[in-house]
Amino acid sequence: MNRFKATLFTKTSILLLSSCLLVPNAFAAFEPSSIDLQNGTSNGIPQIDASGEDATSKVGSYQKQSRAGVLLPGEVDVRELLPSSGEDNPPPYGANLFAGGYETERVDGLNDNYLIAAGDKINIWIWGAVTYSNVATVDNQGNIFIPNIGPINVLNVSASNINKLVQSKIKQTYTNNVEVYVNLLTATPVSVYLSGAIIRPGQYAGMASDSVLYYLKRAGGIDSDRGSYRSIQIIRNNKVIKEVDLYTFIQTGKLPNITFKDKDVILVKPQKSAVNVAGGVKNPFRFELKNIQTQGSELALFALPLAKISHVGVFGNRASGPFSVYLEYKDFLNYTLQDGDSLVFNDDTHAQVIDVQVSGSYLGPSYFAVKKSARLHDVLNAIPIVPSLTDNKSIYILRKSVAERQKKILDDSLDRLERSVFTAPASSDGEASIRAKEAEMVMQFVEKARQVKPLGKVIVSDNGTTANILLEKGDQIVIPHYTDLINIGGEVLMPQAVVFNPNATVDDYIAWAGGFTDRAEDERISIVRANGIVLFVKEGEEAKHLKIQRGDQILVLPKVDTKIVQAVKDITQIVYQIAVAANVALN
Repeated sequence: MNRFKATLFTKTSILLLSSCLLVPNAFAAFEPSSIDLQNGTSNGIPQIDASGEDATSKVGSYQKQSRAGVLLPGEVDVRELLPSSGEDNPPPYGANLFAGGYETERVDGLNDNYLIAAGDKINIWIWGAVTYSNVATVDNQGNIFIPNIGPINVLNVSASNINKLVQSKIKQTYTNNVEVYVNLLTATPVSVYLSGAIIRPGQYAGMASDSVLYYLKRAGGIDSDRGSYRSIQIIRNNKVIKEVDLYTFIQTGKLPNITFKDKDVILVKPQKSAVNVAGGVKNPFRFELKNIQTQGSELALFALPLAKISHVGVFGNRASGPFSVYLEYKDFLNYTLQDGDSLVFNDDTHAQVIDVQVSGSYLGPSYFAVKKSARLHDVLNAIPIVPSLTDNKSIYILRKSVAERQKKILDDSLDRLERSVFTAPASSDGEASIRAKEAEMVMQFVEKARQVKPLGKVIVSDNGTTANILLEKGDQIVIPHYTDLINIGGEVLMPQAVVFNPNATVDDYIAWAGGFTDRAEDERISIVRANGIVLFVKEGEEAKHLKIQRGDQILVLPKVDTKIVQAVKDITQIVYQIAVAANVALN
């Protein structure tokens, strides 16, 4: 007998399991989550581990997780059912409405506007001359029953009025010394159908007070290639009771207040005319038009073009064939758009005003907005200075375009250096080993050299004369401070600043900085003038005859290791380029 019961139980279990596998909706009704293998949970169902213990007891609580795309038996991948149209379109305006996980955030339905439905539970208290307390369930006819009172019809009464209605009915029988309090305890879920151009149409359960967004999110959201965000109908008893435009909700936050009932239908209509928007706008999306045609001004309210936009390109197809037009923005506002048009918003007006910056020793503002045709003297005439503190004969300009060219030249030189090292021939294994070591050292130098940022100096002053050059956008005009110091840096033992001495030579200043290091290149010493000019002199007679000026920078460059015969010339050239472009000595 026991063996028979065990066999019967096993067969029954298999039949139940098979029925669940064959009927996916049986799972869907309970909204199962994917099994958490790490924590041993599966949507609240206890999991037994290898030791025979309840795995969920180890973590202390059940974990609810989404299925994360895992398909249940009998389900089909939506991507196979909804193939793409193949068009390279931007995402539709409003698609992010269905990006969040708010379908898991539920409301209890007990709001003031909720309409009582069959199955709702209402708590009733009567005290005074008569005492009564009960939880009444609304029957299929919409009534609740109270002893000695009889049935009271509460169907479609709002939750805010239920207390008043029931109280009035009770006091028709108990007129004196009776107090009544009535409260909606629970709301009955409703079943709503979703159809049309959505991802997973079907029947979904929710509360009557849930929003249309909740139900759409439950169904996977609107099909972005086919569904309308502007025409969503709520159908009850084969009649449209409300139409929702999600664009209104996105822009104003207003969403129709709908109380759903059983067997209501949410129908997403086919997508209306649509245009694609790109370029200088805050909202580069695909926009759905209410009508077959619309004006550019209406679209601009959704796309929000940037303030700098001057022109709009429109291209698409008409009855006569493909077309394209390029309109000024003011003309675009009155232009008629049609389904399938693509728009590009451009800033196509050249600026007639540029901005320049001033740094160094000056008075007044540091930024100037000047005409595109402005020259250096136009700005200098508007900059007040203190003559005793300003070296106005050594002005120079830092220009971005020059810095970019210097950087490119430097990078090209480094590329050539890399190629020469890696392609150097080797006649023996020993020489190949030496070349490998040389290449490693060169690559370390290249890596450091690529980090150098050129200044982009434009020399405009020489012998007290400043050239009146045309300014560019982003120029930085440098007016040096008057100084009595000479800076000595690079391959010297003690880099420092020394007070200017009119009788001192280059060798004297280097000696005051501790002299050369072992790696110093004494054959080529760099002198950077205050106006940006770079001079190279040799130690000895040439250095003695060069007159050092206030504000000069003496830069001793490193000597290139002559053991790296193949790359000495290229490295030396790069070292000089860095000294000129960035006024630094790269070790």
